[in-house]
Amino acid sequence: MDRSDIPSLDDLRAFEATARLGSVRLAADSLALTHGAVSRRITKLANDIGVGLFERNGRGLRLTPAGETLNLTLGRFFGELAATVQSLRATNTGKTALVLSCEPSVAVRWLIPRLSGFQVAHPSIALHLSVGGGLVDFRKHHVDLAIRRLDFAMPETWNVRTLFPEKVGPVMRPEWVSRFERGDYLALGSKTRPDAWAQWLKSHRSAPKPTEIRYYDSHSLIVEAASAGLGVALSPLVLAVDDVERGSLAAPAGFDPDGSQYGLIWLGSSELQGVEHELAEWLQVQFSRQSVTSPL
Repeated sequence: MDRSDIPSLDDLRAFEATARLGSVRLAADSLALTHGAVSRRITKLANDIGVGLFERNGRGLRLTPAGETLNLTLGRFFGELAATVQSLRATNTGKTALVLSCEPSVAVRWLIPRLSGFQVAHPSIALHLSVGGGLVDFRKHHVDLAIRRLDFAMPETWNVRTLFPEKVGPVMRPEWVSRFERGDYLALGSKTRPDAWAQWLKSHRSAPKPTEIRYYDSHSLIVEAASAGLGVALSPLVLAVDDVERGSLAAPAGFDPDGSQYGLIWLGSSELQGVEHELAEWLQVQFSRQSVTSPL
């Protein structure tokens, strides 16, 4: 393909932002453009390619099959571009660039609140964070290390260092504890682990049963919902530990291992060296401080 046939970067950015945010208005806000400007760029892109990229879904938008394909490619492209730019910027400042990939919920609720401590302790390391789950394309996305729940088949070329065992338990606002204890509560579960409540209730036969179970798309959402007083979330400890320690959430049944583990994954030598070793050691110390393990 002649590179002159590639659509303009501005049009691609408008499309990618709209696909990612699910709204032309939100895309316009993120790009500092007007709603009309974003709409025109998407229309121009669709005309240049010759296929529709979005279709109406009630009051919202959804991607067409062609839009899904383009969005997947752009996600990889912009991710690789961002990692390259970050690496070049780090080189220009004399810092060592390090890219860490982390599952979104863990990144938002656990890792990011602690990263300032790493930056203070290691000012010469320019740590860049990307989010993702499951398999990692280390080379394409320039990822050095990845934090993952070890619940999928991994290539033999990957090195794995266990960080912590996954522990789960019901969390709720303190005023919900009495409702939980008498079995008058709405349970909140994540679609990523739809059988988690059933497994927990099976292993805690004396625990009060919920009146209903409702499912959200992620664990981050159910913890936020529990914080808002919408029900009782069956949450991994790593996502709720800060809220429990602050007292904004209660965990009357404690947290128990569910048999899975989180680990740090990388390519290359089986022994981490240099900045990768420093980050791994820091992560291990941080995870070891998760101490909310018994009923409160």
